[in-house]
Amino acid sequence: MLNLNFIASAVIIFLTIYPDEITAKNIQTSAPNVILYDLTTNTTLIDKNSDTPMPPASMSKLMTVYMVFDRLRSGSLNLDDKFLVSRRAWRKGGSKMFVMVNKRVSVKDLLKGIIVQSGNDACIVIAEGISGTEEAFADAMTRKAREIGLKNSSFTNSTGWPDKHHYMSARDIAKLSAKLIQEFPELYKLFSEKEYTFGGIKQGNRNPLLYNDFGADGLKTGYTQVSGYGLAASAVRKGRRLLLVINGLTSSRARSSEAARLLDWGFRDTVIYPLFKKGEEIEKADVWLGKQKKVSLVFGKPLILTLTRKARRSLKVKLKYDSPIPAPIKKGDQVGLIFVEADNLNTVKIPVTVATEVQQQGNLGRLSTAFKYLLFGNK
Repeated sequence: MLNLNFIASAVIIFLTIYPDEITAKNIQTSAPNVILYDLTTNTTLIDKNSDTPMPPASMSKLMTVYMVFDRLRSGSLNLDDKFLVSRRAWRKGGSKMFVMVNKRVSVKDLLKGIIVQSGNDACIVIAEGISGTEEAFADAMTRKAREIGLKNSSFTNSTGWPDKHHYMSARDIAKLSAKLIQEFPELYKLFSEKEYTFGGIKQGNRNPLLYNDFGADGLKTGYTQVSGYGLAASAVRKGRRLLLVINGLTSSRARSSEAARLLDWGFRDTVIYPLFKKGEEIEKADVWLGKQKKVSLVFGKPLILTLTRKARRSLKVKLKYDSPIPAPIKKGDQVGLIFVEADNLNTVKIPVTVATEVQQQGNLGRLSTAFKYLLFGNK
């Protein structure tokens, strides 16, 4: 029997885009761990040691909050449910909500005590109320972190209390922040509350960016002697949302000023570029043993990037697929990839799909095509 298989050749096409020349400065930062992320386009704008595990301090309370939000979503927990305050929770040091031992406190109040007041005592009440012990809750936090894609996070407590086995990366904190914003838009509004009073004690939100006309609407500060000063922050301007995580700064003033500076840079010096639309034709590719000789290749999904104007000048787009494409082909089949590269940008990969179905030739047609290929090559 004649073997109708073939050896495909890799087709690689380079396209360089030359926009108008606009200058932009590279951004430097004194923070040891930084990630600045455009949530609108899923683009990383600044990355400095963002995958390095670090002591997150109270920023890890975001995971405690996520555990509560997740249970509220499933219906296994309600905001009006109340948990008993243990002596262990009441005695916990550090930042406090000032719950009273043997009293019952609602989940809603405890959430505000964690988010606004950064209460370690509130975290422990939540942990013990949900899992029985803080240790069991911390184990559940680590399991949930793995489940939702946090690759460099491990928890030994609910508060962020220093422990060598309790860590997160800046990228993981950014991922977690994005999930809180996107999955729980109503509950996320708690992060923008500037103050909260419990038991007659009023405390202000520790997020310094909430107190100016900056567009910030959450998330969480962190500080221990081990971690230094850190902040997970999100801000929105003209419908565009940026996420910033910084850690390891030497003072609260440095944390506040550096966070504001980096977010300002992100909004000011980077631009959203819509590059490709889903279904937009790239080129026509050869088909092997199909009823049509050509098929249109299209973008499998849209691509919108946030780039500095300088990086935009270096943008390169590379198409790669094996040619000819063997029939039968179904509409939407992925047959290749688009690689997008630019200065200071991790390579972005976009699936390339076929626009239409191509049926395979019948036996006689395939024999004829194969015979011609053997005699004349791919002409």
